[in-house]
Amino acid sequence: MTPITLHNLLRDDKLRRHEFPVCEKKIFLAHAGVSPLPRRVTEAMQRYLDAAARDDQEDALPERIIGETRQLAAKLIGASAEEIAFVGSTSMGLAMVATGLAWQNGDNLVCYRDDYPANVYPWMDLERRGVQLRFVEPKQYGNVTVEDLEPIVDGRTRLVALASTHFLSGWRLGVDRIGQFLKKKGVLFCLDGIQSFGALHTTVQHVDFAAADAHKWLLGPLGIAILYVRKEQFEHLHPPLVGWRNAICPDYVTQEKLTFWPDARRYEPGSLNLTGLVGLHAALEMILEFGIEAIERRVIKLAKQVVAEAQQRGFEVLGPKLDNKWMSGIVTLLSKRHDLERLHAELMRANVITSLRCRRGGVRCLRVSAHFYSREEEIERLISQV
Repeated sequence: MTPITLHNLLRDDKLRRHEFPVCEKKIFLAHAGVSPLPRRVTEAMQRYLDAAARDDQEDALPERIIGETRQLAAKLIGASAEEIAFVGSTSMGLAMVATGLAWQNGDNLVCYRDDYPANVYPWMDLERRGVQLRFVEPKQYGNVTVEDLEPIVDGRTRLVALASTHFLSGWRLGVDRIGQFLKKKGVLFCLDGIQSFGALHTTVQHVDFAAADAHKWLLGPLGIAILYVRKEQFEHLHPPLVGWRNAICPDYVTQEKLTFWPDARRYEPGSLNLTGLVGLHAALEMILEFGIEAIERRVIKLAKQVVAEAQQRGFEVLGPKLDNKWMSGIVTLLSKRHDLERLHAELMRANVITSLRCRRGGVRCLRVSAHFYSREEEIERLISQV
C-alpha cells in the first residue's frame, strides 16, 4: 500500500471518506469513547477472518505479526518490544499491575478519585490487602501536578497511578516531570495511557507500567490492549494470571519447574485475541505512517477550534483553554443555558456524534473529541448545531 500523507488525506475528501468510512454519513467527534474503525483496520481483520475460516486460526495468522505488533507498539511509546504484552483491556492491564506487586501491610498508593474508574477501582481493591489508599486532590479539576503530589507522597508510598490525559477535563498530564519526581522518591509510576496513545506523543521513559486499549485514539478494535512493563520490573511484578502461554512449556509439556518467559510475554497467560491483534497491527501501522507528532499537532489544532468557537457561543470549557502544552484531543463543555442531554440527542439525530458525560454531583457535560482525520468544517457544523 502506498503511504498516504496527512496533508493528502485532508485535502482529498474522497480519499478521507474511503479511509474512514464513518465520514460518509457522520461527523464523528467522540474518539475519547469508542472509535469507529478505519477501512484498513477492518480489511486486515476481514482478510484474517477469511483465512481463519479455511484453516487453523493460528496457522491463518500472518507470519511474524505478533512480534511486529510488539515492535510497532514499542516504537509508538518509546519502549522496547520485550516490554510489551497484549491483554484484553486497559482495565485488565491496570488490574494485573495492582494484583501482581508484592504489597506489604502499611504500604500506601496514590491515585485520583475522579479518574476513569478503570484507574481507581483496582487500587481501591488493594485496601483489603492492608494497602492504604490516598487520593490526590489537584488544585484544578483533572489537572494533577507534582505540586499536588508532594504533600501525600512519603516513604511508604509504593506506587502512584494516574492517567496520561484526564478522560473528562482533557488536562494532559506532565508524564515526564511526574515520572522523574517519583523516580527520585523511589516510587513506582503506573500510567493509564488510553486517552493519549495514538493522539499525543507520549513516551514511557519515566514510567514503570502503562496500559491502553486499542478502541479509542489508537483506532483499533475492542478487546485488545497494550500492557507496558519496564523490564527492570519483571522480577517485581509477578504474573497475576498463570496459564500455558506465559510459562515455558516446550511441546505443550508441563515442566518440573514453573519458569516464566524472560520478557513481557510472562503477562500473557493464554491464547491471544488474534483478530483484535491483527486489527491493532493495522491501526498502529497507520498511526506511525501518519506520524504521531503530526497527529498531535492536528488533534490540538482541532481542539483549539472547538474551544474558541464554543466559548463564543457562551459555553464554559471544563479543562485547559488554548494552551498547547496541556491540551489534548478532549474538550468538555458546560452550560447553564443549554440542556446538554437534549443537545446531545439533537446532535445525534443530525449525525454529529459527541459524548454525554457527567461530573461527580450530577453535572452534565458535552465532550467533544476530534481525531486527526476530522475537518474544520465538521467542527463548524457542530457549533452551528448548538
